Amino acid sequence: MISEPVAKLLVAQVGHELGAHQAYMGMALYFERQSLKGWSKFFHDQAVEEAEHAEKIISFLIDNEVDFGLPPVGGATTTYPSARAAVEAALASEERVTGQFNALADAAREAGDHRGFSFLQWFIDEQVEEERTMHGLLDLLDSGLNLYQAQAHLGEIG
Repeated sequence: MISEPVAKLLVAQVGHELGAHQAYMGMALYFERQSLKGWSKFFHDQAVEEAEHAEKIISFLIDNEVDFGLPPVGGATTTYPSARAAVEAALASEERVTGQFNALADAAREAGDHRGFSFLQWFIDEQVEEERTMHGLLDLLDSGLNLYQAQAHLGEIG
């Protein structure tokens, strides 16, 4: 079993991950409406990854016999003033998620919850990659390429 404080935080994290899924879907739609298919696919793939993160946590909770309901998830915007604003929102979201996983790890450590702490290490490592990816997108936007040209380089990010 995992500790009750960690279980509660993990259930909340499922909601955060599904919220991130919604936010990335909104970003994908923003780019899709501008006929930027490459950018749209990039953010759609990010959305799918966030849903997979939620599923990973859900599986861990089930494996540890935690009874829970799914947290409510709100909507997400599909409009941004610019591509840069969308990517900055994505970076801010990833930084927020990093803080959430750090707080989870602290709670697991404080509770002596070795199982929970071990599980969280994968997510902490993943957040390094997620933040690096968003910083790479900002670098790409700052490269001087227009958004259509930059699409060809999205596969090199992350």
